[in-house]
Amino acid sequence: MSKKVLVIGTSLRNNSNSDALADKFAEGAKAAGNDVTQVTLKGKKLAFCVGCLACQKLGACVIKDDAIELAEQMRCADVIAFASPIYYYEIAGQMKTLLDRANSLYSSDYKFRDIYFMSTAAEDEAGVDERAIHGLEGWIACFEKCRLVGTVFAGGVDGMGEIAGHAALDQAYEMGTNV
Repeated sequence: MSKKVLVIGTSLRNNSNSDALADKFAEGAKAAGNDVTQVTLKGKKLAFCVGCLACQKLGACVIKDDAIELAEQMRCADVIAFASPIYYYEIAGQMKTLLDRANSLYSSDYKFRDIYFMSTAAEDEAGVDERAIHGLEGWIACFEKCRLVGTVFAGGVDGMGEIAGHAALDQAYEMGTNV
């Protein structure tokens, strides 16, 4: 059965390594017959959450920027796949901002059940992605109907395009085909 898949690239760098993972995941999900939409945070205006909690009553954030549309796309997706660079052993700040601004989804009738996470980092040691995964799991824990289904990590990639030929690209594609 075809699923509505939303792939969110959170890197602000052009030709980023995490975008390459997002592209491969999307390619795999499309090859498996899913309805795939890819979005990027590049060029988006995302203000910080101010913690007013008005979104819980209104169903949308009171801050008028691109986070409103992104949250709505997230709400309507069956599957969400995030791709993020890892900075200082955590998800990129812009991804965290998006997660915070998606607070309106908490009280909504959200559709997403499966969450995937792909990440890249200059460091290549075991466990580099652990804190980033835990950060996303903290968000997921607030949505009792969803779960983290899979992760892919590409370490040792720093400069633009360094991910070319990395085994994580094949892993991201394979993960996408199994949505």
